[in-house]
Amino acid sequence: MRFNLIVAVVLSLSSLLGGVADDSIDVIVRFKDSADQIGPRRFAERGAVHKRSLDLVNAHVYTVRSRDLGLLASDPEIEYFGPDHQLQATGNAPTLTQPDYGWMTALGITSPSATLKWDGTGIGVAVIDSGIINSNDLKGANGKPRIIYQQSLIPNVGDTNDHYGHGTMVAGLVGGNGAQSTGGGMTYTVRGIAPNVNIINLVALDGNGSSSDSIVISAIQAAISLKSQYNIRVINLSLGRPVYSSYTVDPLCLAVQQAWNAGIVVVVAAGNDGRDNTFRNQGYATVLAPGNSPYAITVGAMNTLDTLTPADDKIASYSSKGPTLLDHIVKPDLVAPGNRVVSLEASGANLVNENPDNAVAKVLYQIGNSNDFSNIYFELSGTSLAAPMVSGAAALLLQQNPALTPDQVKARLMKTATKLPLITTTATDPVTGMTYTSQNDIFTVGAGYLNVQAALANTDLATGSAASPAAVFNASTGLVSIGVSTSAIWNESAAWGTGTVWGANAVAGTSAAWGTSAAWGTSTLWGSSAAWGTSAAWGSCAAWGTTAIWGSTAIWGATSAIQTSAVINGDN
Repeated sequence: MRFNLIVAVVLSLSSLLGGVADDSIDVIVRFKDSADQIGPRRFAERGAVHKRSLDLVNAHVYTVRSRDLGLLASDPEIEYFGPDHQLQATGNAPTLTQPDYGWMTALGITSPSATLKWDGTGIGVAVIDSGIINSNDLKGANGKPRIIYQQSLIPNVGDTNDHYGHGTMVAGLVGGNGAQSTGGGMTYTVRGIAPNVNIINLVALDGNGSSSDSIVISAIQAAISLKSQYNIRVINLSLGRPVYSSYTVDPLCLAVQQAWNAGIVVVVAAGNDGRDNTFRNQGYATVLAPGNSPYAITVGAMNTLDTLTPADDKIASYSSKGPTLLDHIVKPDLVAPGNRVVSLEASGANLVNENPDNAVAKVLYQIGNSNDFSNIYFELSGTSLAAPMVSGAAALLLQQNPALTPDQVKARLMKTATKLPLITTTATDPVTGMTYTSQNDIFTVGAGYLNVQAALANTDLATGSAASPAAVFNASTGLVSIGVSTSAIWNESAAWGTGTVWGANAVAGTSAAWGTSAAWGTSTLWGSSAAWGTSAAWGSCAAWGTTAIWGSTAIWGATSAIQTSAVINGDN
Protein backbone atom coordinates (compact mmCIF):
# COMPACT_ATOMS: atom_id res chain seq x y z
CA MET A 1 0.00 0.00 0.00
CA ARG A 2 2.81 2.44 0.88
CA PHE A 3 4.57 1.66 -2.42
CA ASN A 4 1.39 2.33 -4.40
CA LEU A 5 0.86 5.62 -2.55
CA ILE A 6 4.43 6.71 -3.28
CA VAL A 7 4.01 5.88 -6.96
CA ALA A 8 0.75 7.83 -7.01
CA VAL A 9 2.35 10.83 -5.34
CA VAL A 10 5.30 10.81 -7.70
CA LEU A 11 3.04 10.51 -10.75
CA SER A 12 0.87 13.35 -9.44
CA LEU A 13 3.87 15.57 -8.79
CA SER A 14 5.43 14.72 -12.14
CA SER A 15 2.23 15.62 -13.94
CA LEU A 16 2.33 19.04 -12.28
CA LEU A 17 5.81 19.54 -13.67
CA GLY A 18 4.83 18.40 -17.13
CA GLY A 19 7.47 15.70 -17.00
CA VAL A 20 10.41 18.13 -17.19
CA ALA A 21 13.22 16.48 -15.24
CA ASP A 22 15.07 19.66 -14.32
CA ASP A 23 12.02 21.51 -12.99
CA SER A 24 11.53 21.93 -9.27
CA ILE A 25 8.48 21.72 -7.07
CA ASP A 26 7.70 22.47 -3.44
CA VAL A 27 6.66 19.48 -1.36
CA ILE A 28 5.47 19.05 2.22
CA VAL A 29 7.26 16.30 4.10
CA ARG A 30 6.55 14.80 7.50
CA PHE A 31 9.25 12.54 8.89
CA LYS A 32 8.63 9.70 11.30
CA ASP A 33 9.21 10.51 14.95
CA SER A 34 12.01 7.98 14.96
CA ALA A 35 13.77 9.70 12.05
CA ASP A 36 15.50 12.25 14.27
CA GLN A 37 17.90 14.05 11.89
CA ILE A 38 18.45 11.11 9.55
CA GLY A 39 15.64 12.01 7.16
CA PRO A 40 16.38 15.75 6.94
CA ARG A 41 20.09 15.09 6.47
CA ARG A 42 19.44 12.60 3.69
CA PHE A 43 17.08 15.08 2.00
CA ALA A 44 19.80 17.74 2.06
CA GLU A 45 22.33 15.29 0.66
CA ARG A 46 19.99 14.56 -2.22
CA GLY A 47 19.68 18.21 -3.21
CA ALA A 48 16.41 19.11 -1.47
CA VAL A 49 16.32 22.71 -0.25
CA HIS A 50 14.53 23.38 3.04
CA LYS A 51 12.15 26.37 2.73
CA ARG A 52 10.27 26.48 6.00
CA SER A 53 9.10 24.44 8.95
CA LEU A 54 5.43 23.79 9.70
CA ASP A 55 5.67 22.97 13.38
CA LEU A 56 1.89 22.93 13.76
CA VAL A 57 1.67 19.73 11.72
CA ASN A 58 5.21 18.50 12.39
CA ALA A 59 6.19 18.95 8.75
CA HIS A 60 8.63 20.80 6.51
CA VAL A 61 8.49 22.40 3.08
CA TYR A 62 11.26 21.45 0.65
CA THR A 63 12.02 22.46 -2.91
CA VAL A 64 12.99 19.33 -4.84
CA ARG A 65 13.98 18.49 -8.40
CA SER A 66 11.62 16.46 -10.53
CA ARG A 67 14.21 13.78 -11.20
CA ASP A 68 14.67 13.24 -7.46
CA LEU A 69 10.98 12.76 -6.63
CA GLY A 70 11.00 8.97 -6.67
CA LEU A 71 14.14 8.69 -4.59
CA LEU A 72 12.98 11.20 -2.00
CA ALA A 73 9.44 9.87 -1.73
CA SER A 74 10.70 6.36 -1.08
CA ASP A 75 12.85 7.39 1.88
CA PRO A 76 11.98 4.97 4.73
CA GLU A 77 12.00 7.81 7.27
CA ILE A 78 9.05 9.56 5.59
CA GLU A 79 5.55 9.45 7.06
CA TYR A 80 3.94 11.86 4.56
CA PHE A 81 5.14 13.23 1.21
CA GLY A 82 3.00 15.42 -1.03
CA PRO A 83 2.96 18.63 -3.07
CA ASP A 84 2.54 22.02 -1.46
CA HIS A 85 -0.80 22.37 -3.22
CA GLN A 86 -1.98 25.66 -4.63
CA LEU A 87 -5.33 27.02 -3.44
CA GLN A 88 -7.41 30.12 -4.02
CA ALA A 89 -10.45 32.24 -3.22
CA THR A 90 -13.51 32.34 -5.46
CA GLY A 91 -16.51 34.46 -6.44
CA ASN A 92 -18.16 36.68 -9.02
CA ALA A 93 -21.67 37.77 -9.99
CA PRO A 94 -23.58 40.26 -12.19
CA THR A 95 -24.61 43.68 -10.92
CA LEU A 96 -27.11 43.78 -8.05
CA THR A 97 -30.37 45.64 -8.63
CA GLN A 98 -32.04 44.96 -5.27
CA PRO A 99 -30.82 45.38 -1.68
CA ASP A 100 -28.82 42.42 -0.39
CA TYR A 101 -30.86 40.81 2.37
CA GLY A 102 -28.31 38.13 3.21
CA TRP A 103 -27.20 39.42 6.59
CA MET A 104 -30.76 40.32 7.59
CA THR A 105 -31.96 36.84 6.64
CA ALA A 106 -29.22 35.22 8.72
CA LEU A 107 -30.00 37.41 11.74
CA GLY A 108 -33.75 37.01 11.37
CA ILE A 109 -34.52 40.75 11.42
CA THR A 110 -36.89 42.75 9.23
CA SER A 111 -35.22 46.16 9.35
CA PRO A 112 -31.60 47.00 8.51
CA SER A 113 -31.59 49.39 11.45
CA ALA A 114 -32.55 46.65 13.92
CA THR A 115 -29.98 45.70 16.53
CA LEU A 116 -29.36 42.57 18.54
CA LYS A 117 -28.25 42.25 22.13
CA TRP A 118 -25.06 40.58 20.92
CA ASP A 119 -22.63 42.20 18.48
CA GLY A 120 -19.39 40.21 18.87
CA THR A 121 -17.75 42.60 21.34
CA GLY A 122 -14.51 41.20 22.73
CA ILE A 123 -14.35 38.22 20.38
CA GLY A 124 -11.47 37.93 17.92
CA VAL A 125 -12.04 36.46 14.46
CA ALA A 126 -8.96 35.62 12.40
CA VAL A 127 -9.63 36.26 8.73
CA ILE A 128 -7.07 34.25 6.76
CA ASP A 129 -7.43 35.75 3.32
CA SER A 130 -6.01 38.34 0.92
CA GLY A 131 -5.76 41.19 3.42
CA ILE A 132 -8.19 43.85 4.65
CA ILE A 133 -8.38 47.58 3.99
CA ASN A 134 -8.85 50.03 6.86
CA SER A 135 -12.51 50.89 6.37
CA ASN A 136 -14.67 53.10 8.55
CA ASP A 137 -17.08 50.14 8.67
CA LEU A 138 -14.40 48.22 10.55
CA LYS A 139 -13.95 50.80 13.29
CA GLY A 140 -15.53 50.87 16.73
CA ALA A 141 -17.85 53.49 18.16
CA ASN A 142 -14.77 55.25 19.52
CA GLY A 143 -13.37 55.57 16.01
CA LYS A 144 -10.52 53.13 16.66
CA PRO A 145 -9.89 50.33 14.15
CA ARG A 146 -11.25 46.92 15.07
CA ILE A 147 -8.55 45.32 12.96
CA ILE A 148 -6.41 44.83 16.03
CA TYR A 149 -3.59 42.78 14.51
CA GLN A 150 -2.18 42.43 11.00
CA GLN A 151 0.46 40.09 9.60
CA SER A 152 1.43 38.80 6.18
CA LEU A 153 2.35 35.12 6.04
CA ILE A 154 3.38 35.34 2.39
CA PRO A 155 7.16 34.91 2.23
CA ASN A 156 9.05 38.17 1.67
CA VAL A 157 5.84 40.23 1.69
CA GLY A 158 5.15 42.46 4.67
CA ASP A 159 2.24 44.37 3.12
CA THR A 160 -1.11 43.56 4.76
CA ASN A 161 -3.27 45.64 2.39
CA ASP A 162 -5.86 43.83 0.28
CA HIS A 163 -4.53 43.83 -3.26
CA TYR A 164 -6.98 41.18 -4.42
CA GLY A 165 -10.17 42.49 -2.81
CA HIS A 166 -11.53 39.26 -1.36
CA GLY A 167 -10.45 39.48 2.28
CA THR A 168 -12.03 42.91 2.71
CA MET A 169 -15.41 41.56 1.61
CA VAL A 170 -15.07 38.59 3.96
CA ALA A 171 -14.17 40.87 6.88
CA GLY A 172 -17.13 43.11 6.10
CA LEU A 173 -19.51 40.16 6.27
CA VAL A 174 -18.04 38.99 9.56
CA GLY A 175 -17.95 42.36 11.29
CA GLY A 176 -18.78 45.38 9.15
CA ASN A 177 -20.95 47.87 11.07
CA GLY A 178 -22.41 49.76 8.12
CA ALA A 179 -21.05 53.12 9.28
CA GLN A 180 -20.79 54.42 5.71
CA SER A 181 -24.33 53.40 4.79
CA THR A 182 -26.14 54.50 7.95
CA GLY A 183 -27.59 57.88 8.88
CA GLY A 184 -28.98 60.86 7.00
CA GLY A 185 -29.49 60.32 3.30
CA MET A 186 -29.11 56.55 3.60
CA THR A 187 -31.85 54.07 2.80
CA TYR A 188 -30.19 50.72 3.43
CA THR A 189 -27.41 49.58 5.75
CA VAL A 190 -24.72 47.27 4.41
CA ARG A 191 -23.21 45.45 7.38
CA GLY A 192 -22.02 42.13 8.76
CA ILE A 193 -23.24 39.65 11.35
CA ALA A 194 -21.11 40.72 14.33
CA PRO A 195 -20.67 44.51 13.91
CA ASN A 196 -18.37 45.07 16.87
CA VAL A 197 -16.16 42.00 16.64
CA ASN A 198 -12.36 42.34 16.57
CA ILE A 199 -10.65 41.31 13.33
CA ILE A 200 -7.22 39.68 13.09
CA ASN A 201 -5.93 40.18 9.54
CA LEU A 202 -3.69 37.28 8.52
CA VAL A 203 -2.71 37.63 4.87
CA ALA A 204 -2.24 34.32 3.07
CA LEU A 205 -3.66 35.00 -0.42
CA ASP A 206 -1.71 37.10 -2.91
CA GLY A 207 -2.95 39.80 -5.30
CA ASN A 208 -4.47 37.12 -7.53
CA GLY A 209 -6.28 35.38 -4.70
CA SER A 210 -3.84 32.46 -4.77
CA SER A 211 -1.76 30.76 -2.11
CA SER A 212 -0.41 27.37 -1.06
CA ASP A 213 -1.09 24.87 1.69
CA SER A 214 2.07 25.78 3.58
CA ILE A 215 1.25 29.50 3.67
CA VAL A 216 -2.27 28.89 4.94
CA ILE A 217 -0.94 26.40 7.50
CA SER A 218 1.50 29.09 8.67
CA ALA A 219 -1.43 31.51 9.03
CA ILE A 220 -3.42 28.98 11.06
CA GLN A 221 -0.34 28.46 13.21
CA ALA A 222 -0.11 32.23 13.74
CA ALA A 223 -3.77 32.40 14.77
CA ILE A 224 -3.26 29.69 17.37
CA SER A 225 -0.18 31.41 18.79
CA LEU A 226 -2.08 34.72 19.00
CA LYS A 227 -5.23 33.20 20.47
CA SER A 228 -4.74 34.25 24.07
CA GLN A 229 -3.41 37.71 23.28
CA TYR A 230 -6.33 38.69 21.03
CA ASN A 231 -9.01 36.25 22.24
CA ILE A 232 -9.15 34.59 18.83
CA ARG A 233 -12.12 32.23 19.02
CA VAL A 234 -12.93 31.89 15.32
CA ILE A 235 -10.92 31.37 12.12
CA ASN A 236 -12.54 32.07 8.76
CA LEU A 237 -11.17 30.24 5.70
CA SER A 238 -12.95 31.38 2.54
CA LEU A 239 -10.54 29.44 0.36
CA GLY A 240 -9.89 25.92 -0.80
CA ARG A 241 -8.51 23.46 -3.30
CA PRO A 242 -9.34 19.94 -4.49
CA VAL A 243 -9.17 16.98 -2.14
CA TYR A 244 -6.06 14.93 -2.90
CA SER A 245 -5.77 12.76 0.19
CA SER A 246 -7.64 11.70 3.30
CA TYR A 247 -8.19 14.41 5.89
CA THR A 248 -6.33 12.13 8.32
CA VAL A 249 -3.01 12.80 6.54
CA ASP A 250 -3.61 16.04 4.62
CA PRO A 251 -1.42 18.71 6.32
CA LEU A 252 -3.98 21.46 5.63
CA CYS A 253 -6.76 19.48 7.29
CA LEU A 254 -4.48 18.53 10.16
CA ALA A 255 -3.81 22.23 10.75
CA VAL A 256 -7.56 22.86 10.94
CA GLN A 257 -7.87 20.04 13.45
CA GLN A 258 -5.06 21.53 15.55
CA ALA A 259 -6.83 24.89 15.66
CA TRP A 260 -10.05 23.15 16.66
CA ASN A 261 -8.24 21.29 19.42
CA ALA A 262 -6.81 24.62 20.58
CA GLY A 263 -10.35 25.88 21.19
CA ILE A 264 -10.87 27.85 17.97
CA VAL A 265 -13.96 27.43 15.80
CA VAL A 266 -12.84 26.96 12.18
CA VAL A 267 -15.33 27.95 9.49
CA VAL A 268 -14.56 26.92 5.90
CA ALA A 269 -16.23 27.61 2.55
CA ALA A 270 -17.50 24.43 0.87
CA GLY A 271 -16.41 25.48 -2.62
CA ASN A 272 -18.15 26.52 -5.82
CA ASP A 273 -18.09 23.34 -7.90
CA GLY A 274 -21.69 22.21 -7.44
CA ARG A 275 -22.45 22.71 -11.13
CA ASP A 276 -19.63 20.45 -12.24
CA ASN A 277 -21.14 17.42 -13.97
CA THR A 278 -18.06 16.58 -15.99
CA PHE A 279 -17.98 13.11 -14.52
CA ARG A 280 -21.76 12.59 -14.29
CA ASN A 281 -21.73 13.10 -10.54
CA GLN A 282 -24.17 16.03 -10.57
CA GLY A 283 -21.70 18.12 -8.57
CA TYR A 284 -21.56 15.66 -5.68
CA ALA A 285 -18.25 14.92 -3.93
CA THR A 286 -16.93 18.37 -4.87
CA VAL A 287 -16.43 19.90 -1.41
CA LEU A 288 -12.94 21.41 -1.31
CA ALA A 289 -10.18 20.99 1.25
CA PRO A 290 -9.96 21.91 4.06
CA GLY A 291 -13.77 21.87 4.08
CA ASN A 292 -13.50 18.08 3.99
CA SER A 293 -12.24 18.10 7.58
CA PRO A 294 -14.91 16.67 9.89
CA TYR A 295 -13.81 19.16 12.55
CA ALA A 296 -14.49 22.29 10.50
CA ILE A 297 -17.87 23.96 10.06
CA THR A 298 -18.20 23.71 6.28
CA VAL A 299 -20.64 26.17 4.72
CA GLY A 300 -22.59 26.08 1.46
CA ALA A 301 -24.25 29.08 -0.21
CA MET A 302 -27.95 30.02 -0.38
CA ASN A 303 -29.65 32.43 -2.76
CA THR A 304 -31.99 34.90 -1.03
CA LEU A 305 -33.61 35.81 -4.38
CA ASP A 306 -33.30 39.47 -3.35
CA THR A 307 -36.21 39.18 -0.94
CA LEU A 308 -36.35 39.62 2.82
CA THR A 309 -38.38 36.50 3.51
CA PRO A 310 -36.35 33.29 3.73
CA ALA A 311 -39.36 31.26 2.57
CA ASP A 312 -38.38 31.55 -1.11
CA ASP A 313 -34.63 31.15 -0.60
CA LYS A 314 -32.94 28.26 -2.37
CA ILE A 315 -29.55 26.60 -2.59
CA ALA A 316 -27.13 28.25 -5.01
CA SER A 317 -26.54 25.80 -7.84
CA TYR A 318 -22.76 26.24 -7.70
CA SER A 319 -22.48 25.40 -3.99
CA SER A 320 -20.24 22.34 -3.66
CA LYS A 321 -21.82 19.13 -2.42
CA GLY A 322 -20.70 16.16 -0.34
CA PRO A 323 -19.95 13.54 0.58
CA THR A 324 -16.27 14.39 0.61
CA LEU A 325 -13.96 12.58 -1.74
CA LEU A 326 -12.13 9.59 -0.23
CA ASP A 327 -13.41 9.89 3.36
CA HIS A 328 -17.11 10.35 2.45
CA ILE A 329 -17.72 12.85 5.27
CA VAL A 330 -21.23 14.31 5.32
CA LYS A 331 -20.75 17.89 4.13
CA PRO A 332 -21.59 20.75 4.05
CA ASP A 333 -22.57 21.15 7.68
CA LEU A 334 -25.01 23.97 6.99
CA VAL A 335 -25.75 26.69 4.45
CA ALA A 336 -25.92 30.50 4.69
CA PRO A 337 -26.64 33.44 2.35
CA GLY A 338 -23.87 33.70 -0.24
CA ASN A 339 -25.38 34.62 -3.59
CA ARG A 340 -25.16 38.22 -4.88
CA VAL A 341 -23.90 39.49 -1.54
CA VAL A 342 -22.82 43.10 -0.98
CA SER A 343 -19.92 43.88 1.34
CA LEU A 344 -16.91 46.17 1.67
CA GLU A 345 -14.93 47.04 -1.44
CA ALA A 346 -11.16 47.24 -1.57
CA SER A 347 -11.12 50.03 -4.14
CA GLY A 348 -8.48 49.52 -6.81
CA ALA A 349 -7.90 45.87 -5.94
CA ASN A 350 -7.51 43.34 -8.76
CA LEU A 351 -10.84 41.61 -8.14
CA VAL A 352 -12.62 44.96 -8.32
CA ASN A 353 -10.80 46.12 -11.44
CA GLU A 354 -11.32 42.82 -13.24
CA ASN A 355 -15.06 42.67 -12.51
CA PRO A 356 -16.51 46.14 -13.17
CA ASP A 357 -20.01 44.68 -13.55
CA ASN A 358 -19.96 43.83 -9.86
CA ALA A 359 -19.93 47.50 -8.92
CA VAL A 360 -22.81 48.58 -6.67
CA ALA A 361 -24.81 51.65 -7.61
CA LYS A 362 -24.92 54.25 -4.86
CA VAL A 363 -28.70 54.36 -5.19
CA LEU A 364 -28.74 50.94 -3.52
CA TYR A 365 -28.11 52.50 -0.13
CA GLN A 366 -28.49 56.27 -0.69
CA ILE A 367 -31.48 58.53 -1.27
CA GLY A 368 -31.62 59.88 -4.80
CA ASN A 369 -31.29 58.59 -8.33
CA SER A 370 -27.54 58.81 -8.73
CA ASN A 371 -26.12 56.58 -11.43
CA ASP A 372 -22.69 56.74 -9.84
CA PHE A 373 -21.09 53.54 -8.64
CA SER A 374 -19.93 53.12 -5.07
CA ASN A 375 -16.27 52.75 -4.19
CA ILE A 376 -17.24 51.58 -0.70
CA TYR A 377 -19.30 48.47 -1.40
CA PHE A 378 -19.00 45.65 -3.92
CA GLU A 379 -20.88 42.50 -4.87
CA LEU A 380 -19.80 38.86 -5.12
CA SER A 381 -21.30 35.39 -5.03
CA GLY A 382 -19.95 32.13 -3.68
CA THR A 383 -19.49 30.01 -0.61
CA SER A 384 -16.62 32.38 0.22
CA LEU A 385 -19.31 34.88 1.20
CA ALA A 386 -21.48 32.36 3.06
CA ALA A 387 -18.69 31.22 5.38
CA PRO A 388 -18.16 34.63 7.08
CA MET A 389 -21.88 34.75 7.86
CA VAL A 390 -21.35 31.65 9.99
CA SER A 391 -18.09 33.00 11.43
CA GLY A 392 -19.98 36.09 12.59
CA ALA A 393 -22.71 33.90 14.07
CA ALA A 394 -20.12 31.88 15.97
CA ALA A 395 -18.70 35.13 17.38
CA LEU A 396 -22.13 36.11 18.67
CA LEU A 397 -22.58 32.74 20.40
CA LEU A 398 -19.16 33.03 21.99
CA GLN A 399 -19.85 36.55 23.22
CA GLN A 400 -23.08 35.31 24.73
CA ASN A 401 -21.36 32.35 26.37
CA PRO A 402 -17.55 32.47 26.28
CA ALA A 403 -17.36 28.99 27.83
CA LEU A 404 -18.68 27.30 24.70
CA THR A 405 -16.30 24.88 23.03
CA PRO A 406 -15.91 24.69 19.24
CA ASP A 407 -17.91 21.44 19.28
CA GLN A 408 -20.74 23.08 21.20
CA VAL A 409 -20.82 26.04 18.81
CA LYS A 410 -20.90 23.75 15.78
CA ALA A 411 -23.55 21.48 17.27
CA ARG A 412 -25.80 24.38 18.26
CA LEU A 413 -25.54 26.09 14.87
CA MET A 414 -26.40 22.83 13.11
CA LYS A 415 -29.23 21.84 15.43
CA THR A 416 -30.92 25.25 15.24
CA ALA A 417 -30.44 25.65 11.48
CA THR A 418 -33.78 25.94 9.69
CA LYS A 419 -34.61 22.55 8.17
CA LEU A 420 -35.25 22.90 4.48
CA PRO A 421 -38.01 20.97 2.70
CA LEU A 422 -36.91 18.00 0.62
CA ILE A 423 -37.55 19.63 -2.74
CA THR A 424 -35.85 20.14 -6.07
CA THR A 425 -35.00 23.68 -7.21
CA THR A 426 -33.66 25.11 -10.44
CA ALA A 427 -31.39 28.06 -11.16
CA THR A 428 -30.32 29.77 -14.35
CA ASP A 429 -26.92 31.32 -14.86
CA PRO A 430 -27.65 34.92 -15.96
CA VAL A 431 -24.59 34.98 -18.20
CA THR A 432 -24.59 31.58 -19.90
CA GLY A 433 -28.32 30.91 -19.74
CA MET A 434 -27.70 27.36 -18.55
CA THR A 435 -30.18 25.91 -16.07
CA TYR A 436 -29.12 23.73 -13.13
CA THR A 437 -31.17 21.48 -10.86
CA SER A 438 -30.42 21.01 -7.16
CA GLN A 439 -31.88 18.75 -4.51
CA ASN A 440 -32.24 19.79 -0.85
CA ASP A 441 -30.56 16.64 0.38
CA ILE A 442 -28.14 16.12 3.24
CA PHE A 443 -25.09 16.38 0.94
CA THR A 444 -26.29 19.70 -0.52
CA VAL A 445 -27.74 21.67 2.41
CA GLY A 446 -26.36 19.76 5.39
CA ALA A 447 -28.24 20.41 8.62
CA GLY A 448 -30.07 23.36 7.07
CA TYR A 449 -30.12 27.14 6.79
CA LEU A 450 -28.22 29.32 9.28
CA ASN A 451 -30.63 30.78 11.87
CA VAL A 452 -28.74 33.07 14.24
CA GLN A 453 -31.75 34.02 16.36
CA ALA A 454 -32.58 30.37 16.99
CA ALA A 455 -28.96 29.60 17.85
CA LEU A 456 -28.81 32.46 20.36
CA ALA A 457 -32.09 31.36 21.92
CA ASN A 458 -30.87 27.78 22.37
CA THR A 459 -29.22 26.78 25.63
CA ASP A 460 -28.33 23.15 24.90
CA LEU A 461 -24.79 22.20 25.77
CA ALA A 462 -23.58 19.24 23.78
CA THR A 463 -20.96 16.93 25.24
CA GLY A 464 -18.49 15.04 23.10
CA SER A 465 -17.29 15.51 19.56
CA ALA A 466 -19.26 17.34 16.88
CA ALA A 467 -17.10 15.91 14.10
CA SER A 468 -19.14 15.50 10.94
CA PRO A 469 -20.09 11.86 10.40
CA ALA A 470 -19.22 9.71 7.41
CA ALA A 471 -21.63 8.43 4.79
CA VAL A 472 -21.53 4.65 4.39
CA PHE A 473 -22.44 3.02 1.08
CA ASN A 474 -23.86 -0.50 1.13
CA ALA A 475 -23.06 -2.04 -2.25
CA SER A 476 -25.45 -4.96 -1.74
CA THR A 477 -28.51 -2.78 -1.07
CA GLY A 478 -27.47 0.37 -2.91
CA LEU A 479 -28.28 2.45 0.17
CA VAL A 480 -26.30 5.18 1.87
CA SER A 481 -26.45 5.54 5.64
CA ILE A 482 -24.82 7.82 8.18
CA GLY A 483 -22.11 6.17 10.22
CA VAL A 484 -22.10 7.82 13.64
CA SER A 485 -19.29 7.23 16.11
CA THR A 486 -20.32 6.17 19.61
CA SER A 487 -18.31 9.12 20.97
CA ALA A 488 -20.00 11.67 18.72
CA ILE A 489 -22.67 14.13 19.76
CA TRP A 490 -24.88 12.81 16.99
CA ASN A 491 -25.10 9.43 18.70
CA GLU A 492 -27.36 10.91 21.37
CA SER A 493 -30.72 10.10 19.82
CA ALA A 494 -32.75 12.55 21.90
CA ALA A 495 -31.25 16.03 21.73
CA TRP A 496 -28.53 15.53 19.16
CA GLY A 497 -29.55 12.55 17.04
CA THR A 498 -29.21 12.59 13.27
CA GLY A 499 -32.95 13.07 12.83
CA THR A 500 -32.88 16.12 15.10
CA VAL A 501 -29.83 17.82 13.64
CA TRP A 502 -30.30 17.02 9.97
CA GLY A 503 -34.10 17.04 10.07
CA ALA A 504 -36.78 14.38 10.15
CA ASN A 505 -36.55 13.84 6.41
CA ALA A 506 -32.79 13.53 6.34
CA VAL A 507 -32.62 9.99 7.61
CA ALA A 508 -35.37 7.48 7.05
CA GLY A 509 -35.77 3.75 7.15
CA THR A 510 -33.02 1.48 8.52
CA SER A 511 -30.95 4.65 9.09
CA ALA A 512 -30.38 5.01 5.35
CA ALA A 513 -30.35 8.47 3.86
CA TRP A 514 -33.94 8.73 2.59
CA GLY A 515 -34.61 5.03 2.51
CA THR A 516 -35.12 2.74 -0.45
CA SER A 517 -37.35 4.86 -2.66
CA ALA A 518 -36.09 8.39 -2.24
CA ALA A 519 -33.08 10.40 -3.32
CA TRP A 520 -30.46 7.90 -2.21
CA GLY A 521 -32.37 4.69 -2.62
CA THR A 522 -32.60 2.12 -5.37
CA SER A 523 -35.40 4.08 -7.07
CA THR A 524 -33.50 7.33 -6.96
CA LEU A 525 -35.09 10.50 -8.27
CA TRP A 526 -32.52 10.70 -11.05
CA GLY A 527 -32.93 7.16 -12.28
CA SER A 528 -30.51 4.27 -12.54
CA SER A 529 -28.08 6.07 -14.83
CA ALA A 530 -28.12 9.44 -13.07
CA ALA A 531 -26.23 10.82 -10.12
CA TRP A 532 -26.62 7.82 -7.85
CA GLY A 533 -27.32 5.10 -10.40
CA THR A 534 -25.22 2.05 -11.08
CA SER A 535 -23.26 3.75 -13.84
CA ALA A 536 -22.84 7.13 -12.22
CA ALA A 537 -21.00 8.47 -9.21
CA TRP A 538 -21.25 5.31 -7.15
CA GLY A 539 -21.00 2.85 -10.02
CA SER A 540 -18.25 0.86 -11.68
CA CYS A 541 -18.30 3.05 -14.80
CA ALA A 542 -17.94 6.31 -12.95
CA ALA A 543 -15.28 8.93 -13.42
CA TRP A 544 -13.74 7.95 -10.13
CA GLY A 545 -12.33 4.67 -11.40
CA THR A 546 -13.43 1.11 -10.75
CA THR A 547 -14.18 1.79 -7.11
CA ALA A 548 -16.16 4.97 -7.84
CA ILE A 549 -16.44 7.81 -5.32
CA TRP A 550 -15.72 5.39 -2.50
CA GLY A 551 -12.42 4.20 -3.95
CA SER A 552 -9.10 4.87 -2.31
CA THR A 553 -7.18 5.53 -5.53
CA ALA A 554 -9.66 7.75 -7.33
CA ILE A 555 -7.92 11.09 -6.96
CA TRP A 556 -4.57 10.05 -8.32
CA GLY A 557 -5.84 9.70 -11.87
CA ALA A 558 -4.43 11.79 -14.67
CA THR A 559 -7.51 14.01 -14.66
CA SER A 560 -8.79 14.97 -11.26
CA ALA A 561 -12.55 14.89 -10.86
CA ILE A 562 -12.48 18.12 -8.90
CA GLN A 563 -11.04 21.22 -10.52
CA THR A 564 -9.79 24.29 -8.74
CA SER A 565 -12.65 26.73 -8.26
CA ALA A 566 -12.96 29.32 -10.97
CA VAL A 567 -14.86 32.58 -11.13
CA ILE A 568 -18.56 31.75 -11.06
CA ASN A 569 -21.73 33.64 -11.88
CA GLY A 570 -24.57 34.07 -9.43
CA ASP A 571 -27.91 32.31 -9.74
CA ASN A 572 -31.06 34.05 -10.82
